[in-house]
Amino acid sequence: MRNITGKGSVQWVDEHGSTGTSTLDNLDDLARLNLYIEGEHGIEPMAVWLTEAGLPMRYRSWNRVFSLANARCAAQGLQVFCSPHMLRHSFALQMLISLHYALDRRLGLSATDRKYYETVYGNVWSLVKDLLGHASEETTKAVYLEPVRGLQLDTLLNDASDESADELLTRLAEQTGLILDVPQDVTA
Repeated sequence: MRNITGKGSVQWVDEHGSTGTSTLDNLDDLARLNLYIEGEHGIEPMAVWLTEAGLPMRYRSWNRVFSLANARCAAQGLQVFCSPHMLRHSFALQMLISLHYALDRRLGLSATDRKYYETVYGNVWSLVKDLLGHASEETTKAVYLEPVRGLQLDTLLNDASDESADELLTRLAEQTGLILDVPQDVTA
């Protein structure tokens, strides 16, 4: 059993009672399949994707799962395509926009208030970086949020005061052409 102990580190006790420590970066995908944590209901896998038996799934299998789902959608005449990486991009972008929206709209922050808030709690890029588990904000900006690179998000997000975060995301998809948006008839 392995247990996350701190920023990127794991400690474990194996089936023989021996203990060890390592960083996550030093564990390959097979070793990561052995990451478990003791939860309130017992030992649980730390993997996001599980097999039907509830065991961790090798990351290369994820694409197979998505390929099968995409084929089922295509067989139904739905023009929907998704991959695990697309979900990660979508999550990052949705969180970025939602956090901007929360800071600017819901909290009614002025530019000065926002600077203070970011000093105390961190900026939205830092928050999204933490949610994705990145060590660097630059990784988050350069890799996972490519569709918004070069855009002035503050201008984009502050154009229309009555828009919801979902409407802002839809508008960003329309304006850039770099984001795949789900057609309305598919979501029903």
